[in-house]
Amino acid sequence: MRLTYPTSFRIVRVPCSGTVDVKHILRALEKGADGVCVIGCMEGECQYKTGNLRARKRVEQVQRLLNAIGVDGERAQMYNLSSSDGPLFAKYAEDMDERIRKLGPNPMKHKTKPAA
Repeated sequence: MRLTYPTSFRIVRVPCSGTVDVKHILRALEKGADGVCVIGCMEGECQYKTGNLRARKRVEQVQRLLNAIGVDGERAQMYNLSSSDGPLFAKYAEDMDERIRKLGPNPMKHKTKPAA
């Protein structure tokens, strides 16, 4: 089965979603990502016990920070999914892509200086 998901998605694999820190999400947004989607294992099924719960709290913290500075917190999302559920991953990717398209370009995107 070959899955299709938006080409705008960049996948960064980590051993556990619990290793994704607030600074990683904010750095991705600062570097130009229009949104960040953290996908962790199903709640209660983390091999590291609470990694996915920590990831959810961190994503919620980023959402609050973004809302506080006037950037829509919807740019950061957390989803839970089983590693064997590829079609659901593709649906989450499409949902996130649609959400970001509605929000428009990231206003936090670091502007590059024009060449002299």
